[in-house]
Amino acid sequence: MSDNGCGFPAPGLHSFLFEPIATVGGFEFNKVMLLALITTLLVTTFFWAAFGKAKVVPGKLQMVGEAGYDFVRRGIVYETLGKKEGEKYVPLMVSLFFFIWIMNIWSVIPLAQFPVSSIIAYPIVLAAVVYIVWMSLTFKKHGFVGGFKNLTGYDKSLGAVLPLVVVIEFFSNVLVRPFTHAVRLFANMFAGHLMLVMFTVASWYLLNSWMIPAAGVSFVMTIIMILFELFVQAVQAYVFVLLACSYIQGALAEHH
Repeated sequence: MSDNGCGFPAPGLHSFLFEPIATVGGFEFNKVMLLALITTLLVTTFFWAAFGKAKVVPGKLQMVGEAGYDFVRRGIVYETLGKKEGEKYVPLMVSLFFFIWIMNIWSVIPLAQFPVSSIIAYPIVLAAVVYIVWMSLTFKKHGFVGGFKNLTGYDKSLGAVLPLVVVIEFFSNVLVRPFTHAVRLFANMFAGHLMLVMFTVASWYLLNSWMIPAAGVSFVMTIIMILFELFVQAVQAYVFVLLACSYIQGALAEHH
């Protein structure tokens, strides 16, 4: 019997906590870390296998790799940064896209059944990588003063409202953007996993009670949620990379 007295094991924050698989020197290694490690190995191994010995007439694996690579390169990077400026950032964006997508997709994989991105530490690290690249490019291209103007929208023609605009833009760009970049990915994966767990557990709970018809409805909702999550997982990877490209585009833009 659960704490709420009805026997239904409602999902909550405990659904995102895992016992360590191993502890080495005080460092705990758990299921989420294992999935993140497997994700890294999968993405690296796939692209190495696809392009390690690239052929003029590509095989099936190379064709799949090229399709994925071109999707990010042409559909996101070129569209945002242009071909000339964007080419140098394609490897980073391709890596981010597929790493995030695979981390998300673990949510619907049997035995794993958990999106790594729903643990906020992972989106924070990825957003920090983008933030460092963005800030570095801003000050490298414009210098300290020019970089400050780029980040704050400094424009003398604004007159008396200029100080207010500078404060708002600085707060928005330097502090809020990296925060929302990470939280957007985390929140969507967190909420999606919570809903998926709720309907899955409810299906099993209702099936073992007199409310079998309700279990059928809950099971249908579980299938719908899985399909919806597959869509959201890809969209969140796309949005994360699209925003990363837009930040870099802003860093490279000339300040007037």
